[in-house]
Amino acid sequence: MQFRDLKRQYQALKPGIDEAVSQVLEASSYISGRQVDELEEALAEYVGMKHCISCGNGTDALTLALMAWNIGEGDAVFVPDFTFFASAETVAFQGATPVFTDILEDTFNMDPDSLERVIQAVQAEGKLTPRAVVTVDLFGLPADYGRIRAIADKYGLYILEDAAQGFGGTYYGRRAGSFGDIAATSFFPAKPLGCYGVGGAVFTNQDEWAALLKSYRVHGKGSDKYDNVRVGINSRLDTIQAAVLQVKLKAFKDYELADTDATAAKYTEGLKDCVKVPVIPEGLSSGWAQYSILLKDEKERGEVQSYLKENGVPSMIYYQRGMHQQTAFKGYHFYGEQFPVTLSVCSRVLSLPLCPYLTDEDQQKVIRLIREKV
Repeated sequence: MQFRDLKRQYQALKPGIDEAVSQVLEASSYISGRQVDELEEALAEYVGMKHCISCGNGTDALTLALMAWNIGEGDAVFVPDFTFFASAETVAFQGATPVFTDILEDTFNMDPDSLERVIQAVQAEGKLTPRAVVTVDLFGLPADYGRIRAIADKYGLYILEDAAQGFGGTYYGRRAGSFGDIAATSFFPAKPLGCYGVGGAVFTNQDEWAALLKSYRVHGKGSDKYDNVRVGINSRLDTIQAAVLQVKLKAFKDYELADTDATAAKYTEGLKDCVKVPVIPEGLSSGWAQYSILLKDEKERGEVQSYLKENGVPSMIYYQRGMHQQTAFKGYHFYGEQFPVTLSVCSRVLSLPLCPYLTDEDQQKVIRLIREKV
């Protein structure tokens, strides 16, 4: 059994993917081929944003957004404590200071109350300038954009939506990737929409920012590719990855997202009376990057994970520590936050195999093993 069965996915999509890759090889247009432009147009339409700017990976997508806003030294950017390292790493890489918020246990996403507390604490201290909020659509579920947008507007902050895990999720009819002033996503192979290498994209409705993003991703080029009008980075999505993503996007829209949602629903029905299952608030849907349960405590999680492994079932822990516990952020100021929910979740969370190609037989085995152990 695979945690996310990319082999089975390839077999299902093999004719289309092989043909798409073959077309790139025949044309020998490996960088900035037509497939890149076509993919950007399709992604922008799907997400519901005016501009999609593809790039080399999801981390670069976040970095490009921060560069477009000129965020750097002396700026505070607010990041949920429970997330992948890149959500905060990119802020620090730009010279700004990530300030961490606690999360909500039911959704694993940023706690708006914690966000407002740390914004006010930063303002009261007077050493940093609050500039932006990085919201993370963790495990596929959009954050609470109603409350977070109100807070961001109240304090004059940009929202950078980290939709790396959220692609396909919705919030009252709008798709993940459309809630930030700029949004970033990743096409890492294990993401809801993944390529066969690394890739990413940035979304915005602002023409000026889109022009900056396009310049920054290619060494800060101007209208002439050899006239570099600003200092940028080298972060282009190659044509082969774009071709693969065109095929996979069609499957994602046609059936993969719906099939994954149905599989998640079976997990919830089979496990809801014995473990804490994901909560999908009314009006929202998840892109299901992960299906993550919460066990009673760290001891029970270890026992369940070991039992699954003994029986050939893979599982993963996303994440074992919060951002405030990372060695790289040792000595950072936490503005009075103790992160009780993050600490609890880190000791109890366990992610189960999930993909649109997971067989019912395999899924029932996972459910049976968990029920036998808890």
